[in-house]
Amino acid sequence: MAPLSPRWSLAPAQPALAALLADDLGISPLLAQCLLNRGLSEPSEIAAFLRPRLSQLDDPFRLPNMERAVDRLFEARRRAEAVTIFGDYDVDGITATALLVEVLQSLGWHVNYFLPHRLEDGYGLNQEGVEKCLERFPVALLLAVDCGSTAVGTIGWLRERGIDVIVLDHHQVSSPPPPAVALVNPLMDALDTTSPASTGQERPGWCSAGLAFKLAHALVKRGRQAEVAGARNFDLRPLLDLVALGTIADLVPLTEENRVLVAAGLQRLGKTQRPGLRVLKEVAQVGEPVSVYAVGFQLAPRLNAAGRLEDADAALRLLLERDLEPAKTLAAQLDAQNRQRQLIEQTIVKQVIGALRARFNPAADYVIVEGQLLWHIGVVGIVAARVLREFHRPTIILGGKGKEWRGSGRSIAGFDLAAALRACGHLLISHGGHAMAAGLTIDPAQIDAFRERINELARGILKAEDLRPCLPLDAVTSLADFTEERLNELELLEPVGQGNPTAKFAVRNVQCSRPPQRLGKQRQHARLWITDGSVIQEAVWWQAGDAPLPEGTFDLAFAPTLNEFKGQRTIQLKVLDWRPSATPSKCSGELAR
Repeated sequence: MAPLSPRWSLAPAQPALAALLADDLGISPLLAQCLLNRGLSEPSEIAAFLRPRLSQLDDPFRLPNMERAVDRLFEARRRAEAVTIFGDYDVDGITATALLVEVLQSLGWHVNYFLPHRLEDGYGLNQEGVEKCLERFPVALLLAVDCGSTAVGTIGWLRERGIDVIVLDHHQVSSPPPPAVALVNPLMDALDTTSPASTGQERPGWCSAGLAFKLAHALVKRGRQAEVAGARNFDLRPLLDLVALGTIADLVPLTEENRVLVAAGLQRLGKTQRPGLRVLKEVAQVGEPVSVYAVGFQLAPRLNAAGRLEDADAALRLLLERDLEPAKTLAAQLDAQNRQRQLIEQTIVKQVIGALRARFNPAADYVIVEGQLLWHIGVVGIVAARVLREFHRPTIILGGKGKEWRGSGRSIAGFDLAAALRACGHLLISHGGHAMAAGLTIDPAQIDAFRERINELARGILKAEDLRPCLPLDAVTSLADFTEERLNELELLEPVGQGNPTAKFAVRNVQCSRPPQRLGKQRQHARLWITDGSVIQEAVWWQAGDAPLPEGTFDLAFAPTLNEFKGQRTIQLKVLDWRPSATPSKCSGELAR
């Protein structure tokens, strides 16, 4: 099967408005166009976007039920009740748990924490995990972090035993919601029109690390009002390294308050005083400044590895560790587990893709559902993401043993995976998640019926163009537009990521000024020298593989970068795709002919 050719989707050019914004804000029309493409058109909001400041953060008490959560936590403090944090085993859950342990202990609470074991306890605030937690600690108040929004039965069971539950979460909320004393979840805005945050506007996609920071902010505000010891001089800023880790790893939009928190958090991460993060950066060979890429592809996978293969306790202890030598031991352990995780993942990916290439039917297979006995459930989500990138279909990978296999899915734009699982609920033991990522438990005897039903749903929802990857482009430009000064200006878009993509452009009717050069041990990369007749720019096509290289006159899609080598900075275009200039209909928007 040949690689899927992406649809080029060019944002509509707005030259008049871009010129006005450029004059008003003292920026280039190119940057102004990029900002318009990201939905920013008011000078005041653009100024705030380009220069994120912590002073832009909203009052934490505007989040649903935050007041109730803070009231109950301070009641626990007055009664000297221990607060037990029930976290989750991914980076978001681990960083949120570490942040709250640190804050609550510093402000005078007695705190315990419990992380479920992925293989033994399953996902979320379920009965098995909670019973194990209660065996370990006497619990009067349970703070469920990054889970609990659908745990109606478990929270009801705890309530019958006189145990109050606060839920701090961003996942889908059940209807009716669970009987927690406070459910701090931004999605409650849609259910509770009396919430002070119900303005009719959609909030940014929070992760639990961000919500933990908001809870910490609310506790410090209340503590200062009540003259609680330590609250007046408590500095929230050192917590931002944890927030940046959780927010980037959980792939929530880097917009609005998330952008503010991550921008400040990456700066903190660069100079973090946490011994655990300092040694983890060394092990992962992360330099400064710390980038979104470094967090997403170097730090987060190592923190995730423990929870994927065994339990996440080592990752949490690393974040909380105050001594350098134990931190070094923990970081080395996580690094070794990450290498083991990579080997397991690569084996399953090879099996899945090899099988699919032999029998994949693009006209009928709208959703890929693959499962096998003993596939490691700790890596099925990563495998699903890899398979999705290869075939551009919603993908669900299942593994396990016995009568209950567990799976994880990733989706594409236009197909709400969580809603699809709800529509297939009669075939599943349990399920939950988001539109783009979800999990499920299923009897393996039902997999064929489930595959047939979810594909039937997808064929009624997805159109042919949805099944080709989309390559969004900010503008058609000339090679002369990209100077070091312009690329420095485009860095104002940082931090880029989910919801705020890297700026990408196209040039038309260019040629190679000399023959392309294959690079790498397997000659898997290519270097090109692109010219439009007046300017020559170097371009690198990473992981080009054996794909045909450009020849003749062609259009090029790329992301401009500044490459630094031996103290010299040069402009380098990162090749995203190319097409012969005469080819029509491969791009929507102005680039289409």
